[in-house]
Amino acid sequence: MISPGSTLRALREGKPLVHQITNYVVMNETANATLALGALPVMAHAGEEVEEMARLASALVLNIGTLSEHWVEAMLLAGGSANVRQIPVVLDPVGAGATAYRTATAHRILGLVDVTVLRGNAGEVATLVGAQAEVRGVESMGTGIEAAELAREAARRLGVIASVTGQVDHVSDGDRVLAVSNGHALLSTVTGTGCMSSAITGCFLAAKPGEPLESAAEALAAFGVAAEDAAVGAGGPGTFHARLYDALYALDPETLDGRAHIDEL
Repeated sequence: MISPGSTLRALREGKPLVHQITNYVVMNETANATLALGALPVMAHAGEEVEEMARLASALVLNIGTLSEHWVEAMLLAGGSANVRQIPVVLDPVGAGATAYRTATAHRILGLVDVTVLRGNAGEVATLVGAQAEVRGVESMGTGIEAAELAREAARRLGVIASVTGQVDHVSDGDRVLAVSNGHALLSTVTGTGCMSSAITGCFLAAKPGEPLESAAEALAAFGVAAEDAAVGAGGPGTFHARLYDALYALDPETLDGRAHIDEL
């Protein structure tokens, strides 16, 4: 059942620990977004402790935004530990397609870790299924594939829930496709909002692990509603960024279902 309000309520009541191995650029942002939503973040990335930390968590988020080999090895260790415990794993393949190393690393993680949700932009996801895509730096500049079909094809080929974000987000398990139409244009003006959406996906999966397709779509809807609220009265990217945390904190489970625009295609 799709009910972001119910999942958010469960999240705030349970306060799940979400282990995030993420990048230097967004570490503070994703930790604060996780806290504002109502979950608990831990940003452990040392190989000496990631397996133990993953054993304590309710979800694991892997983000390849600022790569180095010892972080990749830590992600694989944590992913293996998460798989043993059967907790959800989210992979954010930041910049896949921009360099061979990023693309190979994303494929390596997908090959060695049972990833629950792959959350990326259209260019990143298209690259990972072998389609033509233009990725400049870590930004998607476009693909030749319709977004809903890209999500469905990625889910089938990679064996994941594919969560493809854009002007309209599309989430698929290879059969069903859910389109999420919440959000605001100011999200694209602030560094790290894609990474925040991956962190929030981990939070929602931790709260409702048994329905990953629904949880992934609900997470994007909740984040999109918060962005809509944050944009009201924002003078630009700076005030929007600050207001986004306030909006996540103020999300109302009682009204969220009515505001979420999630449609099955």
